[in-house]
Amino acid sequence: MRELFAALLAGAMVLALTPLVRRWVVRHGLLKPPSDRSMHRRPMPHMGGLAIIGGFTVAAVATSWNSPGVPGLLAGGLVIALVGVIDDIWNLKPWQKLLGQILSGVVLAIFGSRIGWVTNPFGGILFTGTIGYVLTVVWVVAVENMVNLADGLDGLASGITAIASLAMLVVSLHRGDIVSAVLSAAIAGATIGFLRDNFAPANIFLGDTGAMYLGYVLAALAVLGTDKQAAALAIGVPVLALGLPFFDTAFAIVRRIRSHQPIGQADSGHLHHRLINRGLSQRRAVLLLYTVAVACGLGAVLVVLLPRGLGFALVAALLLGLLIVGMRSGLLEVQTKAPPLPQSHDRGVAR
Repeated sequence: MRELFAALLAGAMVLALTPLVRRWVVRHGLLKPPSDRSMHRRPMPHMGGLAIIGGFTVAAVATSWNSPGVPGLLAGGLVIALVGVIDDIWNLKPWQKLLGQILSGVVLAIFGSRIGWVTNPFGGILFTGTIGYVLTVVWVVAVENMVNLADGLDGLASGITAIASLAMLVVSLHRGDIVSAVLSAAIAGATIGFLRDNFAPANIFLGDTGAMYLGYVLAALAVLGTDKQAAALAIGVPVLALGLPFFDTAFAIVRRIRSHQPIGQADSGHLHHRLINRGLSQRRAVLLLYTVAVACGLGAVLVVLLPRGLGFALVAALLLGLLIVGMRSGLLEVQTKAPPLPQSHDRGVAR
């Protein structure tokens, strides 16, 4: 079974590469220092995403190199990986990072993987033409930033990506898209393997290198899926599976607009920060957020597996329930100023 082989190969590669990457990062002093938004008290190794990139790339080449869309996916991935490495070492300005993210989407689209058509609500289909390139780039940049913003606690972004990719694996198998299923299994195996060193208390972080790459891969897999079904449904699956970072990003944008801050300016008002401020340990906060991510992933699967009306009704009820719980608990309150984080001796980080 190619999917199982891809997952095991990617996971084994990451397990082998992560300690090597960590030693290389420490040897060269590429450590993430504590900041006002962090909880760790000492510099920590980051750029652990290099191990995920290596593991996923090996698995993708070994199982799907000659498949349509895969060379373009890997090419765009190398672009965003390079941007992440440069940012982790020299701290790019937001507009420089954005240009790199745009370039990764452009490369993906130029190689032929783009949103080429959408369903016409009045019947038939509409070919996007040149607009398809723009839609693809916007989509890639959006998901890259969503996952990057979710990289706030040890193991959070990598765990959420693993859950989302498993949901996409099930959906890809259901629609007979073997290439997307194999690649979804590969990124799931890679992120699960990375959790050995990244789950709280972590001994290495993803860095922007890993977080943006994970977002890129999920976005690219959704674009590949548009060749098999309507763009709205293909893209809707990862949106639902990534419901947690999607809503967190939306609230962050509203919060920063209301407080007259730049949208790209970091703060400590994210959902994971608020859980820490409520007194939860990093492990408990991450496990709670994993539970929400699993619920969102199941919703994404139900939309595809169940009759469309029933699937959407169940997902709407699920999202409404999560929204009500979040609002009543105060976790989703749109604050104009984020409270400071409590200090901790935990080796992990709330970034």
